[in-house]
Amino acid sequence: MDILPAHKSHPRVWENFKYVYPVLSRRSHGISIGINTNPDKVCNFDCIYCQVDRTTPATVQDFNLAVAEEELRAMLEIVKSGELTRHLPFDSVPVNKLRLNDIALSGDAEPTTLPNFFATLAMIARVKPASTKIVLITDAGGLDRSDAKQGLEIMDANNGEVWAKLDAGTEEYFQLVNRTKIPFSRILKNITACAQTRPIVIQSLFMNVHGTGPSAREIAAYCQRLRDIIDAGGKIRLVQVYTIARQPMTMVDGVPAWQFVTALTNAEVDAIAERVRREAGTAAESFYGN
Repeated sequence: MDILPAHKSHPRVWENFKYVYPVLSRRSHGISIGINTNPDKVCNFDCIYCQVDRTTPATVQDFNLAVAEEELRAMLEIVKSGELTRHLPFDSVPVNKLRLNDIALSGDAEPTTLPNFFATLAMIARVKPASTKIVLITDAGGLDRSDAKQGLEIMDANNGEVWAKLDAGTEEYFQLVNRTKIPFSRILKNITACAQTRPIVIQSLFMNVHGTGPSAREIAAYCQRLRDIIDAGGKIRLVQVYTIARQPMTMVDGVPAWQFVTALTNAEVDAIAERVRREAGTAAESFYGN
């Protein structure tokens, strides 16, 4: 896939909008309208590769559902009318790549921690075009919340898809990369339960940490975790294997992560994707950092 400048520009603030922003997404294969449900940047994970700058204060602290609905309606019209092509960086994007693919709950932290998660999904389902998907991009830490489960039911009835993060095969590597108080076992349990109800997409980011990528043993364990989900009756539609595409902004022990977290080569990404296909027995797609 050709990498355009717009593929590398994913700001969560667009024009005068507070919560809604357009993205040219390689993984969506078109335009994804993002909804930043966590503008306060408070997250249940602290991933070493995260591009959210938490060293600067958030300009918006709360998520206002009514304002988000107004902005979503406006953004849908901007995309539909073609006005988006008059805005940087979309002015240089070929028209055939500007198809609206989905509305994604994403942003500066974990969407399932949103107190009115269910109401937010109900709003999106009411506003979106019938052919447009709803995508939940999640670290799976909050999928066991009752409000989140109700929200997933809304998604199931309205062309929804869950994209769940899984960046590790072992607890040790999980804590190195994702840095959270949530046990790895809970993440795996939540992903499995979610996949038992509906087909899901797994998103997995691998990188070099201090010049070293994930070991062969770690990737074997990761593939086994995927196999465990499938063996438990979970349905994995696709595994997206990717690497660093934008500068990490996390601080680790006072050191900026961009100084020691770097992208894998295209060949290394492809090798992991091939192991997923071979060892986990599921479809996999590669996305590169360049």
